[in-house]
Amino acid sequence: MKLTLLGHSCFAVESGGYRVVLDPYYVESYPPLHTSANEVLCSHHHRDHDFVEAVELTPRGGSPFTVETVQAFHDDQGGALRGTNTIHVLAAEGLRVVHLGDLGHELSGEQLAPLRGCDTLLIPVGGFYTIDAETAKRVADAIAPRVIVPMHYRHGSHGYDVIATVEDFLRLYPADEVHCLDGSSFELTPDAPRGVIVPKFMG
Repeated sequence: MKLTLLGHSCFAVESGGYRVVLDPYYVESYPPLHTSANEVLCSHHHRDHDFVEAVELTPRGGSPFTVETVQAFHDDQGGALRGTNTIHVLAAEGLRVVHLGDLGHELSGEQLAPLRGCDTLLIPVGGFYTIDAETAKRVADAIAPRVIVPMHYRHGSHGYDVIATVEDFLRLYPADEVHCLDGSSFELTPDAPRGVIVPKFMG
């Protein structure tokens, strides 16, 4: 299974030639997104997470993925500030990938149950609109994935001014558990080492 960071909270997940894009974006401080997919999944209806116009969609049958959802909120007030947020769980090749979307709160036991022990956790860490670094660490600890991939943070001139950079999250982990990549993609395998993986935004 191949995972590629496309920017912000947008990832492509590929298996057997089938490509799913999660949370395509329009963000003025990012270069325009142009990509392709067989399927698009969006956590909520804000244009930095559901800009499906940026995706050339080629639907086809035979998806290797099963997709489950967990309902959550975009804030810590039951959705009163920013509405609902859908967590997606993609499974293929005996592996599970969890995309938390714009999660705004810690998770209940019921919400955690289908997420625990996943192979890869895509988690927002920038704060303000989502959980911040410290809360993200607690959420990640509760889910206990093998691989953690931070998302929704400010990166140089890219991203919202009010959110933090990824460094606030990375410093919560031992240096030897953090792996900053030279490229935007990595292969997820059953024997992938544990730790935090930071793909490079190539936009």
